[in-house]
Amino acid sequence: MTGPTGRARLVAVALALLVMAVLAIALADGAHAAPAPPLDPAAPVAPTDPADGPTISLDINGIDGTPDSSIVVLLTITLLSVAPSLLLMMTSFTKIFVVLALTRNALGLTGVPPNQVLAGLALFLSLFIMAPVLGDVNDVGVQPYLDGTLTFSQALDAATAPLREFMLGQTRQEDLALVTRAADQVNPESPETVPMSTLVPAFMLSELRSAFIIGFVVFVPFLVIDLVVSASLMSMGMMMLPPVMVSLPFKLLLFVLVDGWGLIITALVGSYS
Repeated sequence: MTGPTGRARLVAVALALLVMAVLAIALADGAHAAPAPPLDPAAPVAPTDPADGPTISLDINGIDGTPDSSIVVLLTITLLSVAPSLLLMMTSFTKIFVVLALTRNALGLTGVPPNQVLAGLALFLSLFIMAPVLGDVNDVGVQPYLDGTLTFSQALDAATAPLREFMLGQTRQEDLALVTRAADQVNPESPETVPMSTLVPAFMLSELRSAFIIGFVVFVPFLVIDLVVSASLMSMGMMMLPPVMVSLPFKLLLFVLVDGWGLIITALVGSYS
């Protein structure tokens, strides 16, 4: 077997013998190896005292002391969510909207102008009236907080002062006393010490009272026109004809001739001067 086939067979037999020898040595070592003895368990580590001071800190300010951008965004979203309530309770919006709605009813118009138009007009008139107050709020509260010179609580107290001054100027003392007695609270020593929880509802009551007084004054001339038209139709025996259809053109004509919208808006803006 001197050919290539014979040499290949010799190599294969040699490799097989080598593998068998390695396996025999490994099995012999495993059979004679003694198992390792178990180790004793380690003693538990004694607990250590906690470090002094808080272990978690939350800083809402940036590096230079100004509020973090994420905090500003969060406060902005929160303000937008409560803005309708603040607009209704702490500004002139409610009074203006009620007067405009009463004027529409006095004219005998149910859907003209629509509520969206009245609300938009009341909103922009409120912004016009509240512009000085909002400017003071921005100067004494918002900008110092954004600059990092005031904390959030300090900025909130500073920004509330102009609103308190505005609402106190439009609130009657009788309404303040009424809300104070209804809440079973102690009478405040001065108007400046009235809490906001008492001032806001008292301000709303005063605003509604003023709105109804202006609405009554607006209703009187249109009521006279309705009475005159109704008496004229009754005297002519035209009882089947609705008086509203006849009086509506005369009321519109009177309202346009005296520049009714201008007079009402002037009276509303002048009531806050």
